[in-house]
Amino acid sequence: MEKLELSGSVESIIYHNEKNSYTVFVINTGDELICATGIIPVIAVGESIKVKGVYKIHQTYGEQFSVESYEKEVPATIPAIYNYLASGNIKGVGEATAKRIVDQFGEQTIQIIENHPEQLIQIRGISREKAFKISEQIINAFGFEDLCTFLMSYGITAEEAVKIWAVYGTESKNIIKENPYVVCNENIGIDFQKAEDMSQKSENSIDISYRIKAALNHILMHNASNGFTCIPREQLVPTCVDFIEIDEGTIEMVLNECIKEATLYSYIRPEDEIEFIFLPIYYQAETYVASRIKMLLEHPPEPIPNVYDKIAEIEKYERIEYADLQKQAIAQALTKGMLILTGGPGTGKTTTLNAIIKILKDNKEVVFLAAPTGRAAQRLSDVTGCEAKTIHRLLEVGWSEHDRPVFKKNEDNLLKCTTLIIDETSMIDALLMESVMRAFPLNCRLIFVGDVDQLPSVGAGNVLRDIINSGKVPTIALNKVFRQSMESLIITNAHLINQGKNPIIDRVDKDFFFLKCRNADEMKNTVVSLCSTRLPRAYGYSVMSEIQVLAPSKIKSAGTYELNKALQAEINPPDDTKIELVIDKKILRLGDKVMQQKNNYNINWVRNDGTVGTGVFNGEIGVLSSINRAGRKVTVTFDDKIATYTYDDVVQLDLAYCVTVHKSQGNEFEVVIIPLWQTPKPLLYRNLFYTAVTRAKKLLIIVGDSSEIEAMVENEKKNLRYTMLAEFLENEQ
Repeated sequence: MEKLELSGSVESIIYHNEKNSYTVFVINTGDELICATGIIPVIAVGESIKVKGVYKIHQTYGEQFSVESYEKEVPATIPAIYNYLASGNIKGVGEATAKRIVDQFGEQTIQIIENHPEQLIQIRGISREKAFKISEQIINAFGFEDLCTFLMSYGITAEEAVKIWAVYGTESKNIIKENPYVVCNENIGIDFQKAEDMSQKSENSIDISYRIKAALNHILMHNASNGFTCIPREQLVPTCVDFIEIDEGTIEMVLNECIKEATLYSYIRPEDEIEFIFLPIYYQAETYVASRIKMLLEHPPEPIPNVYDKIAEIEKYERIEYADLQKQAIAQALTKGMLILTGGPGTGKTTTLNAIIKILKDNKEVVFLAAPTGRAAQRLSDVTGCEAKTIHRLLEVGWSEHDRPVFKKNEDNLLKCTTLIIDETSMIDALLMESVMRAFPLNCRLIFVGDVDQLPSVGAGNVLRDIINSGKVPTIALNKVFRQSMESLIITNAHLINQGKNPIIDRVDKDFFFLKCRNADEMKNTVVSLCSTRLPRAYGYSVMSEIQVLAPSKIKSAGTYELNKALQAEINPPDDTKIELVIDKKILRLGDKVMQQKNNYNINWVRNDGTVGTGVFNGEIGVLSSINRAGRKVTVTFDDKIATYTYDDVVQLDLAYCVTVHKSQGNEFEVVIIPLWQTPKPLLYRNLFYTAVTRAKKLLIIVGDSSEIEAMVENEKKNLRYTMLAEFLENEQ
């Protein structure tokens, strides 16, 4: 589409988002008023502006000019300078002060303010401190515009320029000219290829070491997004050679420089002398977690006496009999500083945990309970009868200037408990575990509960498995399936799958069913009918709160994209009463089931009891309950709160009639439907299937091709990751 160019002045500003700089404004071209939208960080009424872009039709607001790049002219005439200063864009300068400044300095006003702010002291009402603050604002405003103009020639968006400016400020342009690869900084996060393009177009000679350092970081960050906290040097260097086509010797030399400068970290594993390379944040996370666990094991809290007598009292009072491993787990938790309690469904983890909590509370211990997700925390509350919080809420999450989580609970503000119990520990990545350990007080018990055979965390690390594999932490793996649990074919089959045996799929009198399909259309139609009519009519299940489709993949006919479209069309079809939003080619409709796709610490929410707070986290599922076009806001009703989204944050929502198995971690659903049809081969593995099956509480239905069940059971792949937490725990570090 051909780009158009418009020039004029800013007539009015309809909307401006301070966080991401999305702006809706009116341009006066001299001939007409045009509504324009785009990312424009600094804007003021009266400014002269030249914009490039295209006209687009918004379904609510009609025709708008979508700005893709822009230039603003520094006001040069006396009226233009006055209008700019008097617009309110410069704090501390109103109309009267603006007039006095312009009367004094005329057309030289902007140059005087930028270069000789001390001269502003001549103006009545301006102190030296105020003069320099005015100068700083002008330098920032025009410096940022200059940076945007410079960067847009390289394809860097204004939104990305905002991030660069936040890190490097007025020196941004000079720094980037010397080293374009700084834009790959983790606090900026611009793709390596854009930096490559900038470097190739640059008129300056760019030091080759900058390119190599950025490439090494890019490879490590890419692998971190796939779960790895580190990479063997013997793999990192050849990968970098292939990636940027520079000889191995030069890359080795630069890598050594990075290690010397501590911009990358190195660890040589003693047993085989393989060297692993880390990004600093992951080296710090794994070494810190290891050091705190070692300290806890060396200095445990006082053991609770007469544990087995207390267990016997509970057995007598509750009229139950604990298995030997359950008794061992209870005793370990109460006499050691730390315990990992693991086991599959139906093995008695909850019963064991409740006994531990009862004895702790009878002993006047202060017990905190937490889990990684809201649903997991709610379930923990339900089964224990005690308050449980998400880890983020427990640690009192805030956010940094770069929109990263910062926790109020830390080494200087420790948790005030004598026992901390965390459920669904397999979901916790290295960085979150580091935050937990930083807030963990001395002489406190720590109990991790989880199923190590489920999928590991979405973030980098394999924390629970690594701690267990180290052999340093007392671990009880419950393995006896209790009789009442054996009545569930879901539980029986989960254990069969975990043992590498095919599940029983030919029973029709239990809670685990397989529905064979002949083609993709039959599979899709079966899934849709189960959700929309068959299960609600037969059992009264709600597709919004009780039925969940879990797909191994996002793509192909049995993936989340296709199934969500089909399910939305049947369950929540369009009509005149339902407002719609079109976001990145997807339609979100009033009443849709939706899921948050990333942590967002800025979204406001309110609970039924009036409690207010901020933060909605990756994987939370709710219903799109209102759309306010005039206010450009929507609300989503989650299990425990109603959250208010701006239009800018709505892009983080996706349809959730069908979600991936990875996204379902930490959740349980009354009914789970698993579609299996031409699943991508890399996703046909056992612990993904096991995780999907163990999400179901009352009913599980597999729809599709039975050969994929067999393929998943046979594939023992366990999301192997390069991590070093186990080694750091085992070895002196």
